[in-house]
Amino acid sequence: MSHHSLPLIFGEVLFDCFPDGREKLGGAPFNVAWNLKALGMSPLLVSRVGDDDHGRRIRKKMKSWDMDICFLQTDPSYPTGKVRIKLTNGEPQFTILPDQAYDHISPLNTKLQNEPAFLYHGSLALRNDVSRDTLSLLKRNYKCPVFVDVNLRAPWWNAENVYTFLEGATWLKLNEDEMKTLFPEPGDFEHRCTTVLNRFNLEAVFVTRGSKGAFACTRENLSATVKPGENIDIADTVGAGDAFSSVLLLGLTKRWPLKTILERAQEFASAVVGMQGAVSEDKVFYHPFTSQWELQ
Repeated sequence: MSHHSLPLIFGEVLFDCFPDGREKLGGAPFNVAWNLKALGMSPLLVSRVGDDDHGRRIRKKMKSWDMDICFLQTDPSYPTGKVRIKLTNGEPQFTILPDQAYDHISPLNTKLQNEPAFLYHGSLALRNDVSRDTLSLLKRNYKCPVFVDVNLRAPWWNAENVYTFLEGATWLKLNEDEMKTLFPEPGDFEHRCTTVLNRFNLEAVFVTRGSKGAFACTRENLSATVKPGENIDIADTVGAGDAFSSVLLLGLTKRWPLKTILERAQEFASAVVGMQGAVSEDKVFYHPFTSQWELQ
């Protein structure tokens, strides 16, 4: 397999089940892989689905999007992941079912010929030691940069676990609430970001702040802030953070300036909140970004 430095995206793929019976494909790693594919990269999703209709639907969707499914495993006994979503004033609340196929991701049976461009993972799939061990093995096998996208979903996380996988990370992205929860140190917001950066020897920390925009700081003592435009139409905020992460990864890989990365990530996330669900199945949705950012 000659995968020329392709990104490895590790973690859950699942269905977001809405109160009105709609089922939308989701899971932060899946959303990020889907967006990256649409934005011109060739991500390899390392995940696991059940031997069931939902699993088959995921394979079919990924193929229709031209995504490589060589690392999408099928589990004979655990079901494809599901999350029940309740919307309160457009804000999602998640009920995440236990013991899903993505909790049982097993080690890859193929070695990539090239170092991946980066390894992306979230925190949800690490709730189970099977998937956690597989991720540790990936990190040992490949020395590429690691992007950690924190998704704290009660009760499926504990702080010690999160700190453990921040050791050895390159970039960290989290939202303001997660920042407060994991790092309740005193001091102003920007100072706390720098403290986290130094504590884990990271290259950059990115914090999304909802309607207040986002903030980033780097090891080179650069920092940048971005605010969203006025009057953004919001259908729901599902997938906004994943949209943001997708463009961060794109920009870090293409070495855009920090301010540019943040502005483009904010712009893309603002477009995603205007539609229902986390990702678009319409390639036209992505065209303005690929042409403006010269990704063709």
